[in-house]
Amino acid sequence: MPTDGHRRFPRSVFEHGEDPDPRFSLANERTFLAWIRTGLAFVAAGLAVEALQVPLTPWLREAISVLLVLAGIAATAQAWLSWMRTERAMRHVAPLPSSGLKLPIAVMLGLVALAVIVGLLL
Repeated sequence: MPTDGHRRFPRSVFEHGEDPDPRFSLANERTFLAWIRTGLAFVAAGLAVEALQVPLTPWLREAISVLLVLAGIAATAQAWLSWMRTERAMRHVAPLPSSGLKLPIAVMLGLVALAVIVGLLL
């Protein structure tokens, strides 16, 4: 049953294909919200590292803060892009896409962990 894609945002997703089973769309939305929460947690952690003056050298503390905030921004972008691509695939009964931003986010967090360890040893 086609839907009125002109009333739903984003049109690039909803004006094509058929509505999938609502359970799948709701699961996709839950995943979107989980990525948003993750992004907010990264940003909060980045701000906390600087605001609480974690006992590291100032340049390292700032680098860790920036990396965490960037990871938060990347997680938020991941949420939106992944939601759109998955919803579009479900509407066209196509294979679900993989994500290209998960690995860079993991690498950023690995760098943060390494920087904290090095900073505590200095």
